[in-house]
Amino acid sequence: MRHQKVIKAAAIFIILIAIVVILVYAKPFLVPVTFGALLAMVLLPITKWLQHKGVGHALAIILSMLVLVAFFALVIFFISWQVSDIASNASQLEQQLTSKYQQAQQFIAKKMGVPVEQQQQLLKKQQQSSSGQMGTMITGFLSGLGGFLTNTLLVLVYIFLFTYFRERIKGFIVRLVPKEQEGNAVDTVSSAQKVAQKYLGGLALMVAFLWVMYAIGFTIAGVKNAIFFAIICGLLEIVPFVGNLTGTALTLTMSLVQGGGMNIVIGILVTYGLVQFIQTYILEPLVVGAEVSINPLFTIIGLVAGELVWGIPGMILAIPLMGIAKIVCDHVEPLKPYSYLIGEDKKKGEESGFKKKMKQAGEKIKGWFR
Repeated sequence: MRHQKVIKAAAIFIILIAIVVILVYAKPFLVPVTFGALLAMVLLPITKWLQHKGVGHALAIILSMLVLVAFFALVIFFISWQVSDIASNASQLEQQLTSKYQQAQQFIAKKMGVPVEQQQQLLKKQQQSSSGQMGTMITGFLSGLGGFLTNTLLVLVYIFLFTYFRERIKGFIVRLVPKEQEGNAVDTVSSAQKVAQKYLGGLALMVAFLWVMYAIGFTIAGVKNAIFFAIICGLLEIVPFVGNLTGTALTLTMSLVQGGGMNIVIGILVTYGLVQFIQTYILEPLVVGAEVSINPLFTIIGLVAGELVWGIPGMILAIPLMGIAKIVCDHVEPLKPYSYLIGEDKKKGEESGFKKKMKQAGEKIKGWFR
């Protein structure tokens, strides 16, 4: 009996190692496929609605993809608009950077006893040693940009193909299981699809709300180019825990470089605190919901593992993929212990009155849209 348990544990360990190796070495193939599959699930309601209105199957898919492309084009337009505004004040920003740099030199000279001349010599040596790497950095940037554009095109192709052949893919999954388990397989596929739709669709809507709130808060605080930093902070929210801190730190740094005082710093921190409160207790229950019920421990583990395996795309994909994996574990009897391990307990009667009211308000809002 013990011998069998040891063999089973060793087999599970070997399978996990094999999965990690496949994920690492198949990253160029798997990342676009995964993004394409998840975005196809998100766009599926739009496609079905268009088909219900009499639009052809292929044309409905293309029109729903155009909605996605238009959304990202609008975001890129606003970012480029704000960047051009920042670039128009480049000379003033350069003067402010020079002033901050000189202040830092004087601080180091006084507190650490390193003369300004010695600091400049060390900086020149560092520049000379890194000058030979500039060509490599430019080449790497261009190749990375080319790879990004190629992957974007592949994602669009995968979205079309996954949506077009969705019934065949669903039929393939059903045929993999025994006859008596076909209903459970269909239910699993539908539940996983709904989780991806509600999480990613709700996340996109929440990011839009965050743009508005950050823009209002940063404008009141006196942040220059408030819309630009609001868009950046909102977009970075797609990476849980890390994104909001990174966006706020970037806003604080740029505001200080641009000559902002303590009033602006306090305004940014107050805006961050208010937005996080509204996001946690109002937006997430209303818009995103609790479909992806992963406990905080495995949320952190998933984010770290996703970054190690696939980098930034892995951090973005970690939460929805873990939510889908939990749905699969919920519907497969031998995997239910793993679902319990990574999930959260939901007991009736434990919701606070505030959360119940927000949930009721969310249902009313959803009813208006219906």
